[in-house]
Amino acid sequence: MEAAVSLRALGHPIRLGIMQRLAATPETCACDFAEVFSVAQPTISQHLKVLRDAGLVRTRRRGTQICYSVDPAGLAAVTAAIAALMPPSVAVAG
Repeated sequence: MEAAVSLRALGHPIRLGIMQRLAATPETCACDFAEVFSVAQPTISQHLKVLRDAGLVRTRRRGTQICYSVDPAGLAAVTAAIAALMPPSVAVAG
């Protein structure tokens, strides 16, 4: 059921956007997301909490700021869960 929690977390457009942004720019401060997504800081904080609780992001304190990055282990678990849905006869284009 962990995969369901992670997939549900990724199901919201802002949370998916946060993950895409973190993939491109690791160690992003929480305050930077509010401007990007045009939502209030408390809203961003709630979305980041959902991603953190799902094991998809990790945090690091830098002074008074909390910086976020994609958690490779969490992302690998979601990737494996999705890959398990692929029928064996279907080749993945790469």
